[in-house]
Amino acid sequence: MKNEDNNIKVLDEANKGCCMGRDALEVIMEKSDNKEFNECLKKYYDKYDKISNKMEDLYDEFSNEEIDETSKMEKTMTWYGINMRTMMDDSTSKYAELILQGANMGIIEGRRLLNHNKDIDSEVNKVVDEFVKMQEKMVEELKEYL
Repeated sequence: MKNEDNNIKVLDEANKGCCMGRDALEVIMEKSDNKEFNECLKKYYDKYDKISNKMEDLYDEFSNEEIDETSKMEKTMTWYGINMRTMMDDSTSKYAELILQGANMGIIEGRRLLNHNKDIDSEVNKVVDEFVKMQEKMVEELKEYL
């Protein structure tokens, strides 16, 4: 049962991070008028969505509950935070900075989940690792917009 509980916990936490990343990209895509930047964000939005769907499918193997996602309050706080931080500077560089900060938090949390839960199912490990590597790649790609 412990292993099953860890799978649920890891998937819940990783999916929350995935949803938060997707929510932030959505807010920034609505604000940004840089077409090339938005195309890059859309690509990663779709990747977050695909990984989140994989996590949901895996979650169903371990629980009859719904996987954790961001609440309406968390979505509102994401929207509010981005709008407050870009009130004086709504440049592409500022948007990229905010995304990089969030992605770095996701990378840290994802690595922590993997390092502290060695007994999780190999498929759970694989999808969380995919989530982390996708964010690492996004960070590298978005640096050019700083």
